[in-house]
Amino acid sequence: MDILIISTNRHAFPAPVIPLGACMVADAAERAGHTVRLLDLMFVQDPLWEVEREVTVRKPDVIGLSVRNIDNNDIQQPAFFIRKLIPLMDTLRRLSDAPLVLGGAAVAVMPKEMMRHTNASYAVLGDGETLFPRLLGSIGDKETLKRIPGIAWRRGGKPVVTPPAAPSSSGACPCPDFRRWIDVDTYLSQLSTIPLQTKLGCHFKCVYCTYRKIEGEHYRLFAPGSVVEAVRKLAASGLRDIEFVDNVFNSPPGHAMAITEKLAGTHHGARLQSLELNPLYTDDALLTAMEHAGFSGIGITVESASDTVLSGLGKGFDAGDVHRAARIVRKHALPCVWIFMIGGPGETRATIRETLRFAESCVRSSDIVFFTIGIRIYPETELAEIARRQGLLSLPPEEMLEPVFYFSPGVEFSWAVNEIRQYAAHHMNCINSDSLRLPFLPVIHRWGYRCGIRPPLWRYTRFIRRGLRALGVDA
Repeated sequence: MDILIISTNRHAFPAPVIPLGACMVADAAERAGHTVRLLDLMFVQDPLWEVEREVTVRKPDVIGLSVRNIDNNDIQQPAFFIRKLIPLMDTLRRLSDAPLVLGGAAVAVMPKEMMRHTNASYAVLGDGETLFPRLLGSIGDKETLKRIPGIAWRRGGKPVVTPPAAPSSSGACPCPDFRRWIDVDTYLSQLSTIPLQTKLGCHFKCVYCTYRKIEGEHYRLFAPGSVVEAVRKLAASGLRDIEFVDNVFNSPPGHAMAITEKLAGTHHGARLQSLELNPLYTDDALLTAMEHAGFSGIGITVESASDTVLSGLGKGFDAGDVHRAARIVRKHALPCVWIFMIGGPGETRATIRETLRFAESCVRSSDIVFFTIGIRIYPETELAEIARRQGLLSLPPEEMLEPVFYFSPGVEFSWAVNEIRQYAAHHMNCINSDSLRLPFLPVIHRWGYRCGIRPPLWRYTRFIRRGLRALGVDA
């Protein structure tokens, strides 16, 4: 069959994200014998015109739409991306009778709601590179569809979802041919990184998170040797800035250590980073191995430095672990960004100040602190139940596609926003949600790339903010 895959994401803040999943699915569909074209809408001027031209000329048999995010997770200026998906779907329906298949992380989070909202024909909820080729061979045969785990289709006009299969066994690290499918060089000029995963699944039980629903709660570890080979292959092709985008890179710790030690023993030539380290498993041995392996930056997702809030978020570690990780980071040369989320269950003025004291006294001035405020509530998460018990949420799950947020009733929202802004105003190593909405951020990316700066850009936050302030920009 002739397959058109459309990567629908156009959200480029803080930097454009290379569509790893869409490229993997395109690779898999082509290996299955289909003719495949991937249309990436990230940088096109008129997405509807591009789609109309592509469909009119190509006349595909099946159209797949990769949907990365439902919204921007920003409580202060929420953007509902699915609303912009509707004109695209309407255009496709007008031009073609081909089945429309949704896929991507957003679909796995709320599959029935996504199908109702978009009127799609089918949806892939699990690993698209495995399920999409199977679906292509079964379209129109509802008896066969019932036997494919982790997909959705319509029966009597209503979405029907088949339960996901048990997680598959570990295997080789998937590394698609990015240059075959997308304009990689334009992404690189915006300081994007090449995404790579070392595993799937998550065993942590954070109250707000959807990773367990998207990837499963059991780890599927990719062979360390295959991860190293993928890094070497990408770097040899000129794609040197590689980011491990696992939901938590250093869990399980033995797997992360095996990968970093193998990387340290390989002349791969890549600049590596991971922004998803858990403080529980951050130790001297791992950071030493990461330094030797060629990491140019790390991120530690702690969310809070208060025991009360960490417990309320279900993080699985406490403030002692956060402080211990800070002491270890200070002993190493790796640049680090510390990621916090203000407003979780149990948050008060006192707990926010506790977190700010940690950021001021325990984080090196050369490192970065990043604050978000508020938490997106998704159905079937513990946070949704907490919000209902506290009287903060009354919407039924099917009406939660458009973003709804949690913020602790124990502290005033306006006070928290002002407190974070005041902290950022006096600490040049701080990034908050305001920073990510700067309209000229893409210009900074392009300018930095031309000047020889390579990711991660956040390493230069202090200098960028001081430079913008000198120009009279409130940043």
